[in-house]
Amino acid sequence: MLKECRTHGYFRDEECPICGEQGRFLMNEEELDKLGRTMAGVLRHFPERYGLRMNKHGWVDLEEFITQVRDKQRRFRWLKPHHVLAIIDTDPKGRYQFRDGMIRATYAHSVDVELDLPTRGTPDVLYYPTTKEEKDVLLETGLMPSDRKKVHLSRTIESAVIAGKVRDPEPLIFEVNTKAMVEAEMVIMKAGNTVFVVDAVPPEYLRLMEPEEVPVVDEEPKIREKEPRKEEQTRPEE
Repeated sequence: MLKECRTHGYFRDEECPICGEQGRFLMNEEELDKLGRTMAGVLRHFPERYGLRMNKHGWVDLEEFITQVRDKQRRFRWLKPHHVLAIIDTDPKGRYQFRDGMIRATYAHSVDVELDLPTRGTPDVLYYPTTKEEKDVLLETGLMPSDRKKVHLSRTIESAVIAGKVRDPEPLIFEVNTKAMVEAEMVIMKAGNTVFVVDAVPPEYLRLMEPEEVPVVDEEPKIREKEPRKEEQTRPEE
């Protein structure tokens, strides 16, 4: 559930995690999930389906986004800018940005964009998940983008394991020597709270971690959809 505290801003919970206020209701779990999926699709993969103009850095106009979503998905006829800003502000992975009336995704693009993201403060090592079938090839060729325009690296082993479980229940993990890459003047950009992106990783910067070095990590808990509370049955005018 997405709400707004008068004092501490947007939050995803029943009550403000700072002061305990019930807060103003913005959207329920189903609406949050569906709008989040729409944002991801439009801002990463198909802005043209919604008639949106995306500039070379991946930005689209927020008001135009809202207009097009309202038009194409009537379930969101109530959508206003603060709903989108609340999603951006509370996204646990930091996948989106808002600036000067524009919004964008910060990673996982399949469309061509020139991301202008921070390049300072890259950790000395980052991590990348792979499979038993692919590890030998990657050790020889390095990491290259596949269905995305950039290689995505994880800040922690745990986040790499969670990302890898999408493809393999027991992923193998590469340790990436990003300190040496930066020293070699390769550009690594911080794209989210736990995600960094780079054009490619040559094989000499990869080390396959031993099984005992990789912690056992449960998948991220999925938020269970709850029946809307009584006050959610009819959306108030906002």
